[in-house]
Amino acid sequence: MLIRPMTLEDVPHAERVSDESFFALDTASRRPGEPEAQRRTEPHRAAWIERTRHFVRNDPGGCWVAEDETGIVGIATSFRREVLWCLATYAVLPGRQGQGIGKPLMAAAMNHGSGCTRSMLSASGDTKAVRIYRQAGFDLHPQMYLTGTVDRSAIPVVEKVREGSAADIDLMDSLDRAARGAGRGADHELMLGYSWPLLVSDTSTGSGYAYLNERGQVALLAASNRRTATRLLWAALAEGPPDVTVHHLTGANQWALDVGFAARLELHQEGYLALRGMKQPAPYVHNGALL
Repeated sequence: MLIRPMTLEDVPHAERVSDESFFALDTASRRPGEPEAQRRTEPHRAAWIERTRHFVRNDPGGCWVAEDETGIVGIATSFRREVLWCLATYAVLPGRQGQGIGKPLMAAAMNHGSGCTRSMLSASGDTKAVRIYRQAGFDLHPQMYLTGTVDRSAIPVVEKVREGSAADIDLMDSLDRAARGAGRGADHELMLGYSWPLLVSDTSTGSGYAYLNERGQVALLAASNRRTATRLLWAALAEGPPDVTVHHLTGANQWALDVGFAARLELHQEGYLALRGMKQPAPYVHNGALL
């Protein structure tokens, strides 16, 4: 078994490992009444590959593969932003788990965060992976998500929200430093390059921003206070499709649950936000890979 740095040429093979791993996990953990597990769509696959190549280019020391005579069997991608280290993706092929592949991959990725005072990752409910995160010193905070058909009659009149642009990057980095201790830098270029809609609210009483993904759903939200965060989430629901899911909500962000319940969405639990050296960001809705 060889643990080596990931190359740009490895990324499509890494996507295969990730898709196989998470499809197997979603199939095994599916609850009664939930939809069948789905593999990535082609647009989702293309976005995953573009994002991972972004990490390899900007953080080559944080991206690793485990390889044997059969090919790539495990992957880990991570990145540093100022004083914050984030784990973006960590996966081992089904059937190869429990064979000592995951821990050295995790160790290689974590070495990229040497000297960082804060660490952050969004974990699935995979019990093996969660055990490794806890043993690495992470505090585990249960994540929730809201899902369902938005009650359009419940959406209030939303004011003081405008379309954002690259001119707002300094403002957004300032909000992220307040929430998680580090700005995003080049990650804004990636998200704007996806053509994700960007909503911004910047008033004398508070500031915030929200990216919507290619499906029109909240991909990331940060604000200086709950009132502004609430305004942005309502604006996102107003602009989004009738059926939505708002992922990655933590107990520190009860304001988001209030919006979801008012919109007649259902609340469920899935996975963990794992943190080291920091408290739960709020008001904040993190992204699964870009944190």
